[in-house]
Order: sequence, then structure tokens, then C-alpha cells
Amino acid sequence: MEIYRGRRLSVEKTSISLPDGTTRERVVVHPGNAVAILPREGESCYLIRQFRPVIGAYIYEAPAGTMDEGETPEETAYRELIEETGMKALSFRPAGFIYTTPGFTDEKIYLFEARDLLPCTDYEKDDDEVIEVVKVGIGEIRSMIRDGRIVDAKTICLACRCLV
Repeated sequence: MEIYRGRRLSVEKTSISLPDGTTRERVVVHPGNAVAILPREGESCYLIRQFRPVIGAYIYEAPAGTMDEGETPEETAYRELIEETGMKALSFRPAGFIYTTPGFTDEKIYLFEARDLLPCTDYEKDDDEVIEVVKVGIGEIRSMIRDGRIVDAKTICLACRCLV
């Protein structure tokens, strides 16, 4: 039974089957799938410092965004990189995917490393995004994760997949 439907997500109450054959009721959030991109240039990467109203704070994170209906992960990565950084990439390397919080949502985020960056204005950032693009050395990203300056899970996963 659908509890809520919005522009970007829906919430439903549903019955799930467990491996032992029993069923349970659960509330499941369906936000749609997304992408996250780690733009690299030599020994540096670009992150964004974005204000996140839900937590009331700026955080460092990789450019990312929700897939539009009919888009492939690669198409979304191309678009979102331009929207959030003003750069396009000539090459994208897939780095797998992650489930964000599989205890209550089916959201899957596809991970990409982007290289061969060029300025581009084909897409504008969303009007509710407050974003600053920051160039950071690879070693500094590792330090930022260790000391808690980077707390965004998708960004930490991208670093683990792309900077090891």
C-alpha cells in the first residue's frame, strides 16, 4: 500500500518474505536510483561543498544526483557532473554500485570515476542547490575521511573504490 508519493520518491507499506518462509510488514522508501562521480585531474579530485538543509550543514561530497526516468547511469553521471561542477568528462570509468541503506530503502547509487575534464555549461545546477567546487589532493581526501571532514557515505565509498 502506497503511503506517500512525491516528485522524487515514494513510500510504501508492504509484506516481505524472509528466508525461513515467514512474512513481515515493512515500510520501504523508493527514492529512485542515483549516481556519484569522483572527478579526477592528475593527483587531485574535485569535490563539492554543499549545504544540506536536512542536516542544516555544509558537507564535502562527490557530485551526485538522481537518475531521471529513462536515463542510464552513464547519462546521469554525465549530466550531474556538468550541473554540479561546470565540467564535463571525456571518460567515465564505472566503479560498481552501493546500496545506501538497505534496511529501509532500495536506493542504488552507481559509482563513477571521471577523467579528462573540460569546462562545460550544457546544464545548470538545480535552483535549490548551494554548491562550491573544491579541488583536493588525493592524500588530503584520505585525511578528510579519517578526521571526519568527509562524512558523506557515497563519497567515502567512491574514495575506497577509486583511490586505493
